[in-house]
Amino acid sequence: MTSLSYQTKPAPHGTANICLGCWDQMHIPIPIRGPLALPFRAFGITRSKMNPNICTICERSFRYVKKQRHIAADATILFADIRGFTVLAERMGVVELSEIVSIFHDRCAQAIWAHDGIVNKQMGDGLMAIFNFPIKIRDHSSAAIMAARDIQQRCAAALDSLEFDLDGLPGGALGVGIGIHTGEVEIGEFSSFRSDFTAIGGAVNLAARLESQAAAGEILVSAEAAAKAPVLVADTEVRRLSLKGIEQPVMAQVLIKM
Repeated sequence: MTSLSYQTKPAPHGTANICLGCWDQMHIPIPIRGPLALPFRAFGITRSKMNPNICTICERSFRYVKKQRHIAADATILFADIRGFTVLAERMGVVELSEIVSIFHDRCAQAIWAHDGIVNKQMGDGLMAIFNFPIKIRDHSSAAIMAARDIQQRCAAALDSLEFDLDGLPGGALGVGIGIHTGEVEIGEFSSFRSDFTAIGGAVNLAARLESQAAAGEILVSAEAAAKAPVLVADTEVRRLSLKGIEQPVMAQVLIKM
């Protein structure tokens, strides 16, 4: 007889047999791999595209489980975008551009999932990730920064292997710019037509603004996120930024691709 031996949360960063989001949010072991997951698949409960260690129940949990459309949560938001993409788009065909975008999204997802984050949105040559929901992460600022470093390394290695003409790119660089901020956000369903959840609020906006200022190979980390991960930002440059829509200057730690 098969036993549901799920008394403790599975180890993070690996391949979980149960949904880590449902376990953290509701303490319910929903199988997502192995034979125990088959009956759930028959009812449309499958692994989420946001992170293969959570399930589609997490995407619909607000209305049907939490009985509310959104909740306040402390989270770290990461935005990443390809630098030099606009110039490349003017000189390349659709197939080549699609190859670059696919590589970017694949490498970013691998890095984000390795640190228990979710790929919440994909917007062309950019994306948004959330850390600390639905999978709870004690040091979610650190997790996001480590994921950002992994993104830079993975994307750099992959993009460097492509033979493209980079003449005319700003600085001759094709790379990734990343912005990270930690703060309170509203997470939930904000549309009557779609059930996927997302995060909104000032913390999300600030992370997006930081990403817009990051050059290829740079990770801009807000003071709030940096304060929760001092070891990871030690001895890094501090940059004073004037960001669109934000009245006061913003100080950010600058991590450079190694």
